[in-house]
This record gives sequence, structure tokens and C-alpha cells, in this order.
Amino acid sequence: MGIGLDELWAIYVGNGLVRYVQPLIGTAKMGHTFPGATVPFGAVQLSPDTDTIPYAVDGKYNPDVYKYCSGYQYDDPTIVGFSHTHFSGTGHSDLGDFLIMPTTGALQLNPGTADIPQSGFRSAYQHDNEVAEANYYRVKLDDHGILAELTTSTRTGFHRYTFAEKDEAHIVLDLMHGIYDYDDKTVWTVARVLNDSTVLGYRQTNGWARTRTVYFAMSFSKPFKAYGSKDFDVASVYKGFWRKFDQRDNFPDIAGKKLRMHFDFDVEAGEQVQVKFALSPVGMANALANMGAEIPHWDFDRIKREGRAQWEEELRRIEAVLPTEADYVNFYTAMYHAALMPTVYMDIDGQYKGLDYEIHQADGFVNYTSFSIWDTFRAFHPYLNIVNPSRNADMVASMMAHYDQSVLQMLPIWSHYANDNWCMSGYHSVSVVADAIIKGVYTGDAQAALDACVATANHRRYEGIGEYIDNGYIPDETNGTSVSNTLEYAYDDWCIAQLAQYLGKQEIYDTFIKRAENWRNVYDASIGFMRPRRADGTFREAFDVLETHGQGFIEGNSWNYSLYVPHSPVGLMETMGGRKRFSRYLDSLFTMYLPDAYFAHTEDITREGIIGNYVHGNEPSHHVAYLYNITGEAWKTQEKVRMILENQYHNGPDGLGGNDDCGQMSAWYLFSSLGFYPVSPGSDEYWLGSPLVQSAVINLENGKTFTVEALNQSDKHVYVQQVLLNGKPLDGFIINHHDIVEGGNLQFHMGDKPNRKR
Repeated sequence: MGIGLDELWAIYVGNGLVRYVQPLIGTAKMGHTFPGATVPFGAVQLSPDTDTIPYAVDGKYNPDVYKYCSGYQYDDPTIVGFSHTHFSGTGHSDLGDFLIMPTTGALQLNPGTADIPQSGFRSAYQHDNEVAEANYYRVKLDDHGILAELTTSTRTGFHRYTFAEKDEAHIVLDLMHGIYDYDDKTVWTVARVLNDSTVLGYRQTNGWARTRTVYFAMSFSKPFKAYGSKDFDVASVYKGFWRKFDQRDNFPDIAGKKLRMHFDFDVEAGEQVQVKFALSPVGMANALANMGAEIPHWDFDRIKREGRAQWEEELRRIEAVLPTEADYVNFYTAMYHAALMPTVYMDIDGQYKGLDYEIHQADGFVNYTSFSIWDTFRAFHPYLNIVNPSRNADMVASMMAHYDQSVLQMLPIWSHYANDNWCMSGYHSVSVVADAIIKGVYTGDAQAALDACVATANHRRYEGIGEYIDNGYIPDETNGTSVSNTLEYAYDDWCIAQLAQYLGKQEIYDTFIKRAENWRNVYDASIGFMRPRRADGTFREAFDVLETHGQGFIEGNSWNYSLYVPHSPVGLMETMGGRKRFSRYLDSLFTMYLPDAYFAHTEDITREGIIGNYVHGNEPSHHVAYLYNITGEAWKTQEKVRMILENQYHNGPDGLGGNDDCGQMSAWYLFSSLGFYPVSPGSDEYWLGSPLVQSAVINLENGKTFTVEALNQSDKHVYVQQVLLNGKPLDGFIINHHDIVEGGNLQFHMGDKPNRKR
């Protein structure tokens, strides 16, 4: 793929697919997306932060901090500044490194408060003066009369500040700012002023990533006339002998835990001051080299255009025809959100810091970080296996590098910035690895990958794996999420079995296909639900199938999690009483009402993400609508999928019903809009639903195309009457991966009444 001159002109005049991308979608309520500038999978996410909410108040968790996982909340009236690293759509957070804020007038080195923005360097702003596009963000800072513009390359943020009036101006560099911040999070920061326009440094934090160091290089388009710093840390008992210097004013070698710096300028009315800010996982010199290689000039608009061209190329992997303008916005914003994370984690020369704290060279692959695998194994990585397989192959290679550098000898659970933060449950890297190998995407050492999967699954000390191996389930007494962990481990074990079978490793297959049946051990036939089971084999007595907190499940209730056996849906259906009862169960899930009290203590679930008792705003149920296919009622899958697409995805800042979770929510939308979904990654099968697109051409990396057509499509015609694959009637509800990647045509004939014979 590549963008030619005609395509670049189309982007320039506003006719490219990038015009449909609205980064503000998901920035209100629960979406937790960020609106700022970045390129596809870029290492820099340059975006506004709208408050400085602390992680804890009076030594206790502050629940308000949850709103700020991406640093930005649409309803906030002020902007604190623009930081260079952000997660997209997560339900926990970190990052927010190196906040920059331009100001005028008297110097202020504290951020102030939202109710009195003039008390600090933050500023009020209006959404009417805010623009968020692919690789471009612009906002007017009302309190300072400054127009702020942001764009990026892969590793470098580019700021352009236009000053309305002649004045004394300051650019504040906040080295202590962070997301999910607390007093001791910043371990150390360093800034070295090389000359009147260049600053180098680093920041080390102890947060979600226990030991994380990010290096920077900062360059100004105009020499500053003066600079200074302030250390907000409490006085140390040990003074040292740096006290010989006055480090507050024009001192070039600054270090401390809580530093803010300022760089001072005299500006004329209409003058622009630009800043380039490059990051590195390795060192300050590497950050400077990244800047020089990626942006060796001061042409802001050129970098904006180049980044938008990258986005256009990414979006053109699927060229869709959709019913309405709003559908175009939802579809291509979903593609945008599904290309924000994971992020590149290596310098321009291929160097990166590994899990072992050593410097490594990425040989033959791009190294990535920020794997939210509990979320993304379900649809996001399978989506990449179709539309961007070479990138997903590099992500698997990155996971294998993580394993090789891990002293624990485990694949990543939730990794970022040379750390594993161990968030969520399961060992779902094995799903991503197995899926990529079985589909022919990852062509590295498959035996080494299988060995890594087996080692991870046999790590007895990790979250009940030892008890799971010994008992066939995790006892309720030993783990607060014993049931969901058991279910997720069973699915992961099935993935290992599939990979072993693919490689002809019969003994490993036999072991793990048996373990894959462990879900049966936490099913209580007397009530028809999954239920916590004690070490003596009895089920917990006090149990509520609707409650999402403290019942043995992580971020879900038994009603939803009892359907989490994606690798054996027919076996589950038979265990739960057969087709009719299973169908009634699914019907009830979508039509009953879940009162607020049942998810009041689970912050990842809110009313916006719930349909009946079906929780779409969180991931464990994302396959559920497709399960009607095995009850002989495929028309109900079609009905429910289209209903979810309409109910849970909208234009506007509150357009997502839950955390986007690093692209998983968006990947569900994309698959379902195309008419098929990977119910059980690790298999090469996709289950059919009801396409939203009128047509779509998937431009495959191998040069072939796979076309989806929906004839007689409308918002009323949600029922599939017939399916043709390459012109031949398709029986059943499954297509295979090779059907897609070999190129071809999938044609849906739609109608307004169910075809109950399919």
C-alpha cells in the first residue's frame, strides 16, 4: 500500500477517509479515549489533560480519578496542558508524561484549580474553539489568548503556539505531572539545558508500571531569553552540596522528584513559537536522534499532512459504503481507535529497553508496548490478522521478546514500557500467539512460541494456576475471582491445545485439551449458572447471580460469565439444558433489567453499556450475541447484533457505551459491521451476523481483496435471507480465515423478516 499524489490531494481538499475520523468520540463519560494528535500506533500521543485529579485523597482511593484514564474529560471547563503519552480507552491508567503549557503575563508554576483557572497556569477553553482530527488538535486557550496546535510523527510531538498580543510569554514544562498521580509516583526527573533552544532529560515513575523511565529531547523554534525551575518536593534531610548553586534561575543541570520548569520569551502579536518534543525508551541522545530523523525542520503543516497521509493509508485497508454519514463517522473512527494501541516502543535505530532493564536491538521486527490483552485478544488482534497482519506479527514477536527477557518466564499479561503490570486475569497472550500462528500470520519460531505458552500456563505461583492444575478449578477461598479465572484459563488452555495440534505435539495437545474442559467444574447444574466452588468441592452458599462485585467474577456477573465458554459453545449449550433452554437464557439476558445496585461497586460497568442484563460496555460478553447461531435461531443473532450496533455506538463525545479498551470495543464494531466475528480466537472460524455496511472492500496485505456485499440493506432489513460465498450458497453460519485472505466475495441478501430456515 502507499499514498500517491492524487490521494494526497484528496486528503488536502477534504475528500479522504480521514474526514470521517472524530477523535472526540469516547472522550465523555466512559469511553476514556483521548482527542489529541498521534499517528497510527505512534509512540507519542500528544493530547490535552483537563485536570490534575489525584489517585488518592487522605490515603484512600479517589474514585473521581477513574474519569481521567486518558487525561481528558469532555465536560471539563479547563485545560491544564498538553502531555505526550496517553492510553486509549483503558479502565486504569498511567503515563501523562512531560506536560507543556504556554502562558502569558506573570509566571505561574502551579496548575491552579478548575473553578479558578486564573489561580494557575491552566486555562479555560470552549469546545467551539476546539478541533480534533487525525494527527491534529487545535484549541484556543482563553485565559492566555493563545492558539495551541498539536501534531506528531511516530516518536516526536510538534507544538505550535500563536500568541494574540505582544507580551511576556512562558512555556511551562511540568515534569511532575502524571495520570493516576500520587505523591510518590515520580521517582526522579532530570533536565539538562544544552543551549538557548535545546533541553534533554528523563522521568522515572513508579505506578501501574513499577519501574518506568522515559527520556526526552526538547527543542524550541525561538531561543528563550531566560529559564528557571522550581522543586515542589519537601525538603530532604540530606542536603548534599548542590546547594552551592542557585538552581532556580538559568541553571542548566536540574534534578529532583517534583520539578516544573519555565522558558521565557518576548513575543509579538501574532508570533508563533514552536516546540518539538521527542521521546525515547533508551536515552537522551536517542531522543535527540529520533527528533532529528523524524522532524529535521520546522514545517508544522508538513508533519500534519504526513501524519494524515499515514492515517489515510491505514483507513483505506477497508473501503466501505455505509447507509448514512453517521455510520461513516462511526466506522472510520472505530478504525482510527483500533490503530492507536499497542504503540511503537523502540528508537529510530531499533533500540529499546527490555523487561530485564537492558538495552536490546529489535532485529527484523518492530517492538511494541502497551498490550491490554484481557480486552484485545477477543477481536482486536484477530482484526489485525486480517487487515494488518504484518503489524500483528511484530506484536507477537514483541510478546516473545517479553517472554525471553522475563525472569519469571511468562508471556505478557498487561505490559507497558518494559514492565508487566499484571492487570486482569487469564494468560491471554497464548490466544494471540496461537491465533496468529494458526492463521499463518506469525512465521517466527512456532515451537518456541508453544514452549512459551506452556511455560506461562504452568506458572503455578500466578493467580491460582497451581490450584487450577491440581483441582481443575480455582477454589473460592484462594482467589476473589476464582470462577472467571477458571473460565478464562480453560479457554486459554484450549488455545494451547489448538497450537499443539497444529504443530503435531500430541502429548501437549492431550494435556491442554483436557484442561480446556475445566469450565465444567464451576458450573452448578442445580441453579444453571457458573458459581464459586470451595476446595472441598461444595459450591459457595451465599451467592447472587446478578451482583457484579465479590461473587467470584472480575468485572461481571454470573449471568454474563456463565456464557464465557467460547471454545465449546455447543458443549455449554448441552450442559445448560439444550437448545430451547439456552435460547431462553439468551433471550432473558437481553430483555431482563439489571438494577443499578448490582453494578454500583464495579466502576468498569455503567448504565450506558448495558442492554437488559447484557453488558456490552465490558468485554466478557462480546461473543454472546453470536451464540444464537447454535440454537438454530441465527435470525436472533442478526437482530441482536444490529441492535447493539445502533444502541452502543454513536457520534459525539459520549458515543461509546464503555471503555474502548485499546481498540477492542471498536474492533467489535468493525467485525460486526462487516457481518462476521471471531467467537473463539485460536480457531480459524468466523461466525456470521448481520452486516451494517452496504458493501466493503478489504484491501489485503497480500494484494488481494475480500468484498462484503449486503443487498437490499436498510435499517429495517436486518435479517439475512441467503449468503453466497464466491457466488455459491453458504450453508451454516461459519466462514474460515482462508476464505478471506485468499480473496473473494461474501454476499448477504437481506430482508425485513427472519429466515427461520437458515
